[in-house]
Amino acid sequence: MVDTNLGVVEARFADLIWEHEPIPSRKLAELCAEELNWKRPTTYNVLRKLCEKGIFRNQDGIVSSAVSRQEFYGMQGEQFVKDAFEGSLPAFVAAFTARKKLSEAEIRELLDIINRGRD
Repeated sequence: MVDTNLGVVEARFADLIWEHEPIPSRKLAELCAEELNWKRPTTYNVLRKLCEKGIFRNQDGIVSSAVSRQEFYGMQGEQFVKDAFEGSLPAFVAAFTARKKLSEAEIRELLDIINRGRD
């Protein structure tokens, strides 16, 4: 089971991995020093935590995703709908569209997605 609960900094770190994977852990630590101003132990500690959450893996010093970015954010969305709307996708869409009107293009795209989901 993947733990999708990430803080802002963990999410930025995850995005760096997804953008550069597969990446040697040493190169990841260098990237994090440049992008996040982290020391090497910080990178390895956060990487270990995200590996324990089931999002990434570090095999033989090569870091790669166990779950793609799209899958991960899809799981986060599912969890949000479950927590905030008792699992009701229609309730989520109703709340969303009460605040933001959908364009015709968005409506067509959503209908296409719904129709593909029927198969």
